[in-house]
Amino acid sequence: MGFTHAGDMILAVTGGTGFVGRQFLAHSLAQGHTVRALARTPQPTQPGVTWVAGTLAAPADLCAGADAVVHLAGVVNAATPDDFLAGNVAGTASILSAAAAAGVRRFVHVSSLAARERGLSQYGASKAAAEALVEASDRDWTIVRPPGVYGANDREMLAVFQLAGRGVAVLPGRGRFSLIEVGDLARALLAVAVSDLHGVFEIDDDAPHGHSHAELAQAVAAALGRRVRMVALPAAALRLGAAIDTAIARRRGVLPRLSFDRARYLAHADWVVTPGAGLPQSTWQPRVALAEGTAATAAWYRAAGWL
Repeated sequence: MGFTHAGDMILAVTGGTGFVGRQFLAHSLAQGHTVRALARTPQPTQPGVTWVAGTLAAPADLCAGADAVVHLAGVVNAATPDDFLAGNVAGTASILSAAAAAGVRRFVHVSSLAARERGLSQYGASKAAAEALVEASDRDWTIVRPPGVYGANDREMLAVFQLAGRGVAVLPGRGRFSLIEVGDLARALLAVAVSDLHGVFEIDDDAPHGHSHAELAQAVAAALGRRVRMVALPAAALRLGAAIDTAIARRRGVLPRLSFDRARYLAHADWVVTPGAGLPQSTWQPRVALAEGTAATAAWYRAAGWL
């Protein structure tokens, strides 16, 4: 049976130090739950949170005494296919084993829409392989595939806001995509964790047919009170940008922001959630539309001094 009231769960969480993870922890604590969160490095003391020193490969006693595991951690940018496999596939296998060893039945796996197109990117292939492990396990599992996530404390979307602040919007391709605000995603994941739902679900902000890059640019511009000049980037330009960024990153010994993997992902025509694949409305419904979400994100960036 699922847990139906606040304050009756101990959640074992991976990825709790990340962008989505911190929002999930805050929402879980606000609902009265307690958290055991995996961390590679020492973290500040936080009421209601027990930080468990470890890694995905060696999660120590993360799952001990937990009622559910929420597996948020993953690798979104890597130098080689093996790095994606180590973080997303082997890491998922390790957490599944830890859950089984601790006798934790409930397992929520946070995947990505990229798993739908496993041949498009190394990232997508690794997320699809991780999903397969979860589906083959004997846990009481649910897989959630978020689309693009944005909101307070997000560094990935920051560049879009910064460019718009300078009066420019870059449109990488003509495809459409779904989005979700990070607070909405955190609420969805907790709703799933306390439920009995089983299956694979794709969630978003409920915008019909998703968004275009131009629509996102217009929303960000409005949030900043700016007018922007839109610059379209065809797939060839994305590939050239990836080649340049990859070469520069290799010389610096860092990962490129625009890898070939990411360029292929951005150029794909359809990252809109599948109709009918969402969560039941009785379990969760989004609250934050794009205009409201981008306005709140811009306000947070400004307050934090990021803009």
